[in-house]
Amino acid sequence: MIVTTAQLFKHAYGKYAVGAYNINNAEQAMGLFKGAIASQAPFIIQISKGARKYTDKRMLEAVIRAAGDIFPEAIYAVHLDHGDEETCYECINSGFFSSVMIDASHDPFEKNIEITKRVVEAAHKKGISVEAELGMLGGVEEDIKVEEGNACLTDPAEAEDFVKRTGCDCLAAAIGTSHGAFKFKGKQSLHFDVLEKIQARLPNFPLVMHGSSSVPQDEVARINAAGGQIAGSMGVDVNEYLPAAKLGVTKINIDTDGRLVWTRVHREFFRDNPKDFDFRPPGKIFIEEYAKFIASRNVLLGSAHQLTDLRASLGK
Repeated sequence: MIVTTAQLFKHAYGKYAVGAYNINNAEQAMGLFKGAIASQAPFIIQISKGARKYTDKRMLEAVIRAAGDIFPEAIYAVHLDHGDEETCYECINSGFFSSVMIDASHDPFEKNIEITKRVVEAAHKKGISVEAELGMLGGVEEDIKVEEGNACLTDPAEAEDFVKRTGCDCLAAAIGTSHGAFKFKGKQSLHFDVLEKIQARLPNFPLVMHGSSSVPQDEVARINAAGGQIAGSMGVDVNEYLPAAKLGVTKINIDTDGRLVWTRVHREFFRDNPKDFDFRPPGKIFIEEYAKFIASRNVLLGSAHQLTDLRASLGK
């Protein structure tokens, strides 16, 4: 069942965070749905501009619709990740998305407000939720690249002003994470002081944490042992997910970790089966491995075993 992110956040706020997972193909879709059902957790399917271009946006939408039919008990939102204004309107009018993200964080503050407000007005007319972003994360994710020197944390006073003037349904706040596999150095972690100040100014308002993959070191080690060359990667401490959720973070984005699982499975399979050229056996292994990964993350996010209560709150 497809719902809006606003519906998910109303149930989750202050208790747990909903995992937002990027997918690009059928194997990821199957693993995501299987893992969510195994852990009885709601979730958010994130579709980036790159994912829509990977095969064809219609192909990916059809895969998700099929997964929804295969797993009718699933409760999830379909969300555009890091959309520009034109892509937001396209997704709003598609009749498929229940949520869109307008990312005008690279624009000046007033311009960001202007663009976000237009998207909010268009989306709300169709009952679609809108995520906006304030502050800029460093790192690289598909066509997003921000040098560390240009990254900046979200200003709590600006966040309050921004939300009130745009009417957005949730806000992606820059609190120290980065996109990609190289997020932190040394003992650095999330800026909980910034989160606390934002929540104080925007009580009961849903916040979003981007760049939240944990970059499991065992996955990195196995990839490197199978011929990979990933060095110095470090992610978010999974023990910080729930404390962030208690401070209003209701959506936590996880993309890089899924790519690491994919890479580990395929590197190991073809290393161990050098004469094999059939992509289906490793694909099947990945589906199961990704499902286990999704279920494990939902436990850490606190969203596991929430489906029954969420369904009751939705009146379904």
